Amino acid sequence: MTDEPRIIPNSDLAAGPPTPGMERRQALAQDDLWMGEVRTAPGTVSGWHHHGEHTTYGRILEGHARLEFGPNGEQTIEGGPGDFFVVPPHTVHRESNPGDEDQLIVLMRVGAGQTVFEAPGPDSE
Repeated sequence: MTDEPRIIPNSDLAAGPPTPGMERRQALAQDDLWMGEVRTAPGTVSGWHHHGEHTTYGRILEGHARLEFGPNGEQTIEGGPGDFFVVPPHTVHRESNPGDEDQLIVLMRVGAGQTVFEAPGPDSE
């Protein structure tokens, strides 16, 4: 990090960890902050996971997003373009694109340590 304001051009975003149907791009990674974006194809559903000590903040720019969480994965929230969401640390969840167009979300994760942990979901019980 520098001591001056700066722009991180879209062309400078680095490829993030791959997940089938999801394209992650990283703008910034520091000890306590990760910032980037994810583009998700229609109908894609992630595996169950959590983000360790990180709180995840997101804003949906395009498409729609669904997050499943809670006991037996039965709680669901959904949002569309312009909506923000927050996922607290250690919250086991999975996200999906329930729409028929690509989804684009800008993400920030604030916390320490590894940013993604696979977790058993309700299907594993």
